[in-house]
Amino acid sequence: MDETAVAFEEYRNLLFAVAYRMLGTAADAEDTVQDAWLRWSAADRSDVAEPRSYLVRITTNLALDRLRSARAQRESYVGPWLPEPMLTSPDVAEGAEMSESVSMAMLVVLETLSPLERAVFVLKEVFGYPYAEIARALDRSEPSVRQLGTRARKHVEARRPRFEARGAERRAATERFFDAVMGGDINRLMEVLAPDVTLWTDGGGKVRAARRVIHGADKVGRWLTAVVGHAYQGIEFADMRVRRVTLNGEPALVVDGPDGPLTTVVATVAEGGRVEAVHMVANPDKLRSVARGRELPL
Repeated sequence: MDETAVAFEEYRNLLFAVAYRMLGTAADAEDTVQDAWLRWSAADRSDVAEPRSYLVRITTNLALDRLRSARAQRESYVGPWLPEPMLTSPDVAEGAEMSESVSMAMLVVLETLSPLERAVFVLKEVFGYPYAEIARALDRSEPSVRQLGTRARKHVEARRPRFEARGAERRAATERFFDAVMGGDINRLMEVLAPDVTLWTDGGGKVRAARRVIHGADKVGRWLTAVVGHAYQGIEFADMRVRRVTLNGEPALVVDGPDGPLTTVVATVAEGGRVEAVHMVANPDKLRSVARGRELPL
């Protein structure tokens, strides 16, 4: 491996981590990293004093271009659009701050930012880059970048999940929810769902899923008990296998059919140990990373 490749490989995981938080899908993040490699390998690197900063700048701008294009496509997406779930180490769920930035709930919030706001938020709040460096990366003035950062932070703070449960407490609450779901017990479900819980199901128009976000404990509980235990996509429930994993830093379920994953289920636990959001991804295009067992580098 030559020096050019060695330098790039040193930061490949970092570049993927930045791109994934910017784009919300592993496929787009990987394509962005590959484009960054093409730029890097063809560039005149004689004046590059800090390869890390240079590569992050290239990746961020490539991700921005891709995100702007993806925004238009997502406007015509069938049903709720959710990020692509990725496996993470179980240790991550025990309270690492970096894991919150890739949680399903947080990535959904980041979708509501403008592309530039998202870029500034990711670089500043997640990776700790100073505003001056972000301004150089985005070719903007530092005051304008600070303004973007302040606006993005306020927007995220107003919408981010508010839960204090961490570690064992959070996992225990999630396990109670999973047990109630798999048991099809509406009464137990109502005990663990927050009154204003929301259910997001992403089928992408390719498999059966709710076309709108479902609100409220009663509706969410009834929807879950109506679908669990029944055939799905021509596969009988007896032929499915449910396994507990960690996705995006959170305890989760993967429901497998004979040919691979059918859906993932992630629950966000609110203060008080109740579930305030459920995110289910069934779009087969978004289950490829889980099927391959690929783990998200944080």
